[in-house]
Amino acid sequence: MTDEPDPSPDSEDDSRLLLIVEDDAAFARTLKKSFERREYRVLLATSADEAEELLRSNRPTYAVVDLKLGTDSGLSVVQLLHQHDAQMLIVVLTGFASIATAVEAIKLGACNYLVKPSNTDDIEAAFTREPKDADEVPVAARATSIKTLEWERIHETLAETGFNISETARRLGMHRRTLARKLGKRLVP
Repeated sequence: MTDEPDPSPDSEDDSRLLLIVEDDAAFARTLKKSFERREYRVLLATSADEAEELLRSNRPTYAVVDLKLGTDSGLSVVQLLHQHDAQMLIVVLTGFASIATAVEAIKLGACNYLVKPSNTDDIEAAFTREPKDADEVPVAARATSIKTLEWERIHETLAETGFNISETARRLGMHRRTLARKLGKRLVP
């Protein structure tokens, strides 16, 4: 689902180039249309690999990254984007908030962390706000479930190992295929 921008870079303003990395096609299209109405040029990617491919020929100023991208972690995408351009403003979106993943996202280069559902107004405002401290990140009002705690620990360990699946599985004491299966599931706390 990779989208290429119009091939006229001389006439385009790259200061409003936005990369959306989201594996939910309907949500990605909705965000794309909404940002285009606000005069952004928008690129879409559904995975870390697609995002990396787009970075070879584009220099986005903004990025919106879903925390869960199939079996990929959005945190690895944040790290990739920040390494590509430390000035890029990156907002991470997630279906559930946790202090651990919020802190890790900010450490890796995100400027903000938003809980879904977030709309275009929320995301655009997050680009202009100062980065949040961990205690300012909104966390879900419900009690933390075992699945959420497990998900947080997996993401924390993934970040510690440089997103190496095999090493993460070893450190967590689980089989690599079990970890891949857990990463592939849509966890709902």
